[in-house]
Amino acid sequence: MTESVGANQAPSRVHLVVNSQSNHARSVAELAAQGLRGASIDVSLEPASSETGPVDLEGTQAGLGLKESDLILVIGGDGTMLRAAEVSRHSGAPILGVNLGHVGFLAEAEHEDITFVLDSIAQGAWTVEERIAIKITVHGTGGFIAETWALNEVSVEKQAREKMISVLVDVDARPLSRWGCDGVICATPTGSTAYAFSAGGPIIWPEVNALLLVPISAHALFARPSVIAPTSTIGLHLSVDSPAVLWADGRRMLNLAGDTRIEVKVHDQSVRFARLVRAPFTDRLVAKFELPIDGWRGGK
Repeated sequence: MTESVGANQAPSRVHLVVNSQSNHARSVAELAAQGLRGASIDVSLEPASSETGPVDLEGTQAGLGLKESDLILVIGGDGTMLRAAEVSRHSGAPILGVNLGHVGFLAEAEHEDITFVLDSIAQGAWTVEERIAIKITVHGTGGFIAETWALNEVSVEKQAREKMISVLVDVDARPLSRWGCDGVICATPTGSTAYAFSAGGPIIWPEVNALLLVPISAHALFARPSVIAPTSTIGLHLSVDSPAVLWADGRRMLNLAGDTRIEVKVHDQSVRFARLVRAPFTDRLVAKFELPIDGWRGGK
């Protein structure tokens, strides 16, 4: 993760990405649009059509007309934030989230802070935090099949409920283990608090550049989560009799035949988040997960 100081000027345009299924989100978005236009900032709205899912790997959104000087303001939960990451992918525009979901781990502020958020945007008072993404490449017996990316994680999971898949896992082209399992998750530090966490993986602080490998319900002697160097490539090779489905951030999917190889490595393009406050990740973790800290009297 890297961080840089904001431009100290208002963006030329703010692009709104809103959870259109929520009346509350729509009303907050209308309030935000009015406030931004009142500050002489152009406002555009992402069409609700980009919200539908799941989509295949070719169904990602490009963010029409966006440029790096723009800002993407997200009104919704983590799912809406992941949609915004798709929208911003080719522009490099930073993403600022206002949480209306349950946890909202990716968001910067809660909906009751909207006035503070709008004032900060108008003043250019933010920093940019860059989070690593992962690049996913799929090859079959006939060669290249597809390529995509993910901010949180890529998962390879069984298609049939009654049958496990057999996956040979390697790191930097050296075999690690074969797992009979329900699936495998490869996550970033950002994704370590999402699906990988639910599957028993550790939380990785975003300052740690690393890849996370987590088997799902594996029947194997060695089936623990592993933290892997960001310079490494993780390989997942499905056995011939192990068709599966690949999910990137739970939004983009691809059905996989048996005897397919998936390679995962750090992407050369990061995802940029706008941050209004420089809160330590520990404080975010405690707040979002409502962790018990009764009795804490401060460190020295």
